[in-house]
Amino acid sequence: MWQRIQTLYLFVSTVLIGCMFFANKATMISGAGNGLEEIRYTSYVPYLILLIVIAFLNILALTGFKIRVFQFRTAVLAAIVTLAFQAWLAVDYFVADDSLVFKASAIFPLVAVVLDVLAARGIMSDMLIADSMNRLRSRKKNGKLLK
Repeated sequence: MWQRIQTLYLFVSTVLIGCMFFANKATMISGAGNGLEEIRYTSYVPYLILLIVIAFLNILALTGFKIRVFQFRTAVLAAIVTLAFQAWLAVDYFVADDSLVFKASAIFPLVAVVLDVLAARGIMSDMLIADSMNRLRSRKKNGKLLK
């Protein structure tokens, strides 16, 4: 399982999304300038739900290595949902007022999307290699090997 590069991509993507459960989204500077308020991803319920869904999809893709089609589809779905989450964060960034300072963790979903897409690409190449090997074996077994 761990010797395949796509498994490592999925693992790093899962860790990045998992870090977002404990990270701060932004820091709000109060009007008087003497106080800072940390805004967490988990304090906003829709963000929390999306983070749980994305983490669940990444864990399913990470542990579903025996069924390649399921793993591929789950990785692609995780990438799509994570991209939607990143778009939502981008909209929040562009409509936020000047008192909000976003943290670097706001780009974690973008990195996770890239890793999920790379993992899906690796899974697809494994599926194609396995299919071509099965085709060669079946031709050889049936005596249809061309000379």
